[in-house]
Amino acid sequence: MRQAMREARPDGARLASIHIYPVKAMRAVDLGESLVEPWGLAGDRRWLVVYPRGRFVSQREEPGLARVVARYEGSDLAITLSAPGRVPITVDAPRSDTGAELRRVSVWRSKLSAAVAGPEADDWLSGYLGRPVRLVHLDDPRRRAVDRRYGAPGDTVSFADGYPLLLTSASSLEELGKWLVDDGHEPVPMNRFRPSVVVAGSEPWDEDHWRRVRIGAVTFRVVKPCSRCVVTTTDQATGERGPQPLKMLGRKRRFGRDLVFGQNLIPDAPGRIRVGDPVDVLERVG
Repeated sequence: MRQAMREARPDGARLASIHIYPVKAMRAVDLGESLVEPWGLAGDRRWLVVYPRGRFVSQREEPGLARVVARYEGSDLAITLSAPGRVPITVDAPRSDTGAELRRVSVWRSKLSAAVAGPEADDWLSGYLGRPVRLVHLDDPRRRAVDRRYGAPGDTVSFADGYPLLLTSASSLEELGKWLVDDGHEPVPMNRFRPSVVVAGSEPWDEDHWRRVRIGAVTFRVVKPCSRCVVTTTDQATGERGPQPLKMLGRKRRFGRDLVFGQNLIPDAPGRIRVGDPVDVLERVG
């Protein structure tokens, strides 16, 4: 049963951190503030590594991508890639309106066109991964719609798995860490879950019940829990894998077939968010 709420702030909840991933599957970039665009945080997952036939590459198959750092060079017009054992490379953002080649690519069930970055970037990434891959750029982020089962007409998303932003909770991570320690394991850091925004000050797992939230002045629909995969077992500094926290999520956070940590968000309108912004729950279930 839905229950509307006004100005409800769970225990003084605040925005604890903001993260973008300029190239999908590569290391996070931490920010103090960010513009929220209809398709996600500004600059988030606008670049993608694909196999020769266009299917996206992720840490699921290539955990070593966690060791690659992609940073914007002063704007979103170019990125610099760096990785252990490789000389850094700067790649200009290709655009189809200035003559860049478009290529059909796929992210899960989505098929769309993206601008080809060029052979220099392709060779750099292929050399690092040891297999042929290509780098593409989403020069028009309006091309990809979110899953119509959860989004509204006109909702779009970048190269993220499915939705514009992913919210996680610091208190929920702390609770998960306690479960792991009690079972003889080390706790895991939040970067294993690759969130866009992290909230502090709410009760553990309270985010399961949120349906609309406001961060600063920006409102979001909370549309779907995030189902977790093997990427959560990947050390985001080394690319090495272990069994946790996926096994613990299977024991404690299984909902049907899904192992859940975090919630997917769709913004109602563009705006700017900053670390320290209040987080208000506008609508909840239960």
